[in-house]
Amino acid sequence: MRSRRTARRSIYSDGTGEVDVYTSPVIHKAVTKLLDEGHRHFVLDLCAVPLLDSRGLGMIVAITKRIRDHHGSLRIACAGERVLKVFRTCGLRAVYEFYDSPEEATLRAARGRPQLGERRDR
Repeated sequence: MRSRRTARRSIYSDGTGEVDVYTSPVIHKAVTKLLDEGHRHFVLDLCAVPLLDSRGLGMIVAITKRIRDHHGSLRIACAGERVLKVFRTCGLRAVYEFYDSPEEATLRAARGRPQLGERRDR
């Protein structure tokens, strides 16, 4: 997983490959480190992620709680239909903000949390 700071102070993290039992601890550790460094707004780029398993979803829920405890935000970019199906099946589709690109999600992060009803859905 790579992360980079954008000009608007959000962190853009991209994962490639599956988000599963093997990669979830790596992503969790990276986000925790960035939170400890003072970062608060994150974009999780799932453009190149073909599979999200239950461990990966659990990790996303865990980091979301941690980010929100620090008054931050998490936006998800490029979630394909397979990934979205996992969120829908688990009843979490409405909990997250999904965007078509990391750039779109980053712009939104810079403006702060959307008001109720402003959520960007595909």
